[in-house]
Amino acid sequence: MTGSERGQTMTQVDTAGTAQGDVDTAGTAQGDTGLPDADPGDSGSRYTGPRHTGARTGPWKRGRVLAAVALLLGLFMLLHASIPNRVGNLGSLVETFLPWFGLVIPVLLAGALLRRSVLAVVALLLPAVVWLNLFGGLLTDKSHPAGDLTVVSHNVGADNPDAVGTARALAASGADVLALEELDPGALATYEKELAAAYPHHTVLGTVGVWSTLPLSDTRTVDVKMDAGPLGDAKPAGVKLAYNRGLRTTVATDHGPLAVYVAHLGSVRVNPRAGLSSGQRDAGAQALGRAVAAEPNERVVLLGDLNGTVDDRAYKDVTSRMRSAQEAAGDGFGFSWPATFPVVRIDQILVRGVEPESSWVLPATGSDHLPVAARISW
Repeated sequence: MTGSERGQTMTQVDTAGTAQGDVDTAGTAQGDTGLPDADPGDSGSRYTGPRHTGARTGPWKRGRVLAAVALLLGLFMLLHASIPNRVGNLGSLVETFLPWFGLVIPVLLAGALLRRSVLAVVALLLPAVVWLNLFGGLLTDKSHPAGDLTVVSHNVGADNPDAVGTARALAASGADVLALEELDPGALATYEKELAAAYPHHTVLGTVGVWSTLPLSDTRTVDVKMDAGPLGDAKPAGVKLAYNRGLRTTVATDHGPLAVYVAHLGSVRVNPRAGLSSGQRDAGAQALGRAVAAEPNERVVLLGDLNGTVDDRAYKDVTSRMRSAQEAAGDGFGFSWPATFPVVRIDQILVRGVEPESSWVLPATGSDHLPVAARISW
């Protein structure tokens, strides 16, 4: 065999070996073991197993957004008094519905449990503690069976279709002193007739009145600023009296005189552009505060539709001198409006110099407000 022939034979053998190698490689491909291909430039690389590119976060790292929202909610409720009123009376609007912000807490808690976030659960302690500090006392019944005098206040509604039924329900309430607001002139005779048997004494000035089982004296109007500015000042007294919304009278009790104020402050409006429109109401609240401050009688009760809650800063001139009977001796929030589904307490009974023993809300009448009642003692 010549050298040329031996070279050709070796080439054939190599070619056959290569082909056989191709078959082996193909076999390996068909029976893929799942091992990664080695880097051809790294003769020393070895397979080390699957790599995890996204390890799970721990319970202290999950739910960071929920935790942030919880902290913001807590600070929001804690610092509500610092929310400015300059734009749309935002502060007053928030304070009116402040108790309802507590509903966000269980929603966030559900999200935290779903995410299994310890961080979010811990962060929720702040709004929970703040809410309980603000309103937790209203969740318990603080009423007592004692009491010397029962007072009731009711905005009977100018559009009330059942004045007779409303008057009879109020007469059956057992109130010693009954204050009515938004008395329509056309329905006044009905109330006077239906309440006459239970209440021998009564006084009405404009759209507010007092019916009492005890003698009344020294009755006069209280200006709650329904006519502001020069045009209001120029109106005759008789014209103003027709729609007067505030009065003060003295009730002669066995324990001495009791000054009773009845007020129906201006309405408020809420719209997306202007926010809370409450200028007339706020002016009335300030005037009412001045009247109470100037009252010489140490025992005072304020009854009426104030068109706002006692948490609203607009009433600070009143609430700084008087206590809410509902907060001191009530059971629950005592929401009074709207009657079909009450969400706020805008009908108030405030006291000074007497002790509230109990406070409650009476059943609905034909009005869009619920009557509110309280029992006080000396």
